Amino acid sequence: MRSLLSILLTILTFHVQSHAQDSSKVSQDSTTNAQLIATTRLLRESDSLIKADAAAKAALEEQILQLSNSNNQRKKELEQKLADIIQTDSLKKARQLERINQMKAISQGIPIAPFGDTLFRVYYKLGPFKPIERAASITKKLQLIEKDPFFSPDSIRVTPNENTVDIVYNDLIVQTITDDDALWLNQDKAQVANDYAAIIRKAIQQQKAQHSMQYILVRLGWLALILAVLSIIIFGINRLFKSLRKRLIREKDRYLKGVKVKNYALLNQQKQLGIIYSTLGVARIVLILLVLYLTLPLVFGIFPWTKGIADKLIEWTLSPVKAILTGIFSYLPKLLTIIVIYVVTRLLVRLVNYLASEIASGNLKINGFYTDWALPTASGIKFLLYAFMFVVIFPYLPGSDSKIFQGVSVFLGILFSLGSSSAISNVVAGFVITYMRPFKIGDRIRLGEITGDVIEKNLLVTRLRTVKNEEITVPNASILNGHTVNFTSSSKDLGLILHTTVTIGYDVPWRQVHELLIRAALATDGLQKDRKPFVLQKALNDFSVAYEINAYTESSHQMGEIYSRLNQHIQDIFNEAGVEIMSPQYHAHRDGNGTTTPRSYMPDNYEPPAFKIKVDHKP
Repeated sequence: MRSLLSILLTILTFHVQSHAQDSSKVSQDSTTNAQLIATTRLLRESDSLIKADAAAKAALEEQILQLSNSNNQRKKELEQKLADIIQTDSLKKARQLERINQMKAISQGIPIAPFGDTLFRVYYKLGPFKPIERAASITKKLQLIEKDPFFSPDSIRVTPNENTVDIVYNDLIVQTITDDDALWLNQDKAQVANDYAAIIRKAIQQQKAQHSMQYILVRLGWLALILAVLSIIIFGINRLFKSLRKRLIREKDRYLKGVKVKNYALLNQQKQLGIIYSTLGVARIVLILLVLYLTLPLVFGIFPWTKGIADKLIEWTLSPVKAILTGIFSYLPKLLTIIVIYVVTRLLVRLVNYLASEIASGNLKINGFYTDWALPTASGIKFLLYAFMFVVIFPYLPGSDSKIFQGVSVFLGILFSLGSSSAISNVVAGFVITYMRPFKIGDRIRLGEITGDVIEKNLLVTRLRTVKNEEITVPNASILNGHTVNFTSSSKDLGLILHTTVTIGYDVPWRQVHELLIRAALATDGLQKDRKPFVLQKALNDFSVAYEINAYTESSHQMGEIYSRLNQHIQDIFNEAGVEIMSPQYHAHRDGNGTTTPRSYMPDNYEPPAFKIKVDHKP
């Protein structure tokens, strides 16, 4: 059922399209007929006026001749009147001729082309037959005459009638020439008939000659000659490229040295040889195709019935070339405008780069503008300049006013906006971070759980190198949404405070603990000696006191090593003093046993207290 419906729909669509094409053709034919009829009427009016003016002038001239010399006044009046008529007639004829030429330019007539080439044209109807119908009838009669095996050129003759002149072949009236037909050519109808008869005789003779056996054999000989020459040319092309390959192989060490960019070998000898081989192969194929394409019009033009194919091939070749050249020449003003806009934009970009480099190097100083803002600001300004350049250039691009071009541009814009939302947010965050200045290249920072040195900062991401030499890439949007700790920004001026906490039992005096912690800090390399460390008691726990040693340093990038050395000195000094560090937290039950300090670090006069330690480790 579905297939039947589809067939019915196809048939209906075909009939609708055929009817539409037929209606369009009928409408076009009606317009042509109306134009030809209107022009013919104008020709008749012009001819009538010319004849009337000629009669009036003849009458005046006759009156002037009949007047005697004594009646000079009347003679002068008639001569003036004749001069006025001649002047008016010439102006009228000029306007009429201009109008007729305009109408003829629009109304080209219906061509008579029974054998391909146009012999002549039909311009007006004959009785009930319209110009198109007359042309179709004449074409059909000429084709029948050409097929007559007993055709004789003398059989085509001109026969004058009362109001018309006929061109006949035996008893067949081929065409009737009327006064209206003669008006179109501005000739006498008998002369038009004789000219048309001669054209018909010549066309039929040529057509019969082209179908003769001798003609066909001669054309076949030309075809064989063309194909032989074509084979020789293709053979020569193949031999030429083959010899080029052999010579290239023989002298490759002489011509092929490789291509190097600084110290990088971009192309070695073998790669160069392969590229040249490929180029020669493509050139050979293109050259052979070009020769074939140039030969095909000659081959198809040998026989009249295939000449149309040759004309089509030439038209297909020349039409695109002509259209391309015309398009290029018409596009030159817009291209020059684009070049001027691009050059101006490049000059502005160079100016921005120069100013940015001067500010970044410190040669140019602007109050309130930091040097590390120069390059990111220049990048933003250059992006805006190029975006503005593209907006200005867009209307001058070829096909920019095309609906397809505009639709594709909108589609690509939507894809870009949907696919680059995260990238754009990172770019915006990169600009905000640049002008917030939370860190700079080389600073030791902490982003969430990540601690490292800043090694790269751009509009999209920030790269850190951790103390373990791990490179971590962090999107700028996540940096802007989180918090950033900078260990380096104040370390030179205020000093970075490093701190660590130990827990000591209540049995040790807090002043002694302070003294020991400060001694350990002062003994640690990397901590400042001119700024005295200080101790904070952070908490009074159940079984111990939490002491925090705070010391200043300028070396924020050596935090790990300094912390390690500080902890080592704390252990050594506390062990030497016999002070027990209860970190991690220990629950000490004193029962007379010794402390947990290493024996090797205890002084000789140290006496352990009389209690026993029971260690209970709680992380």
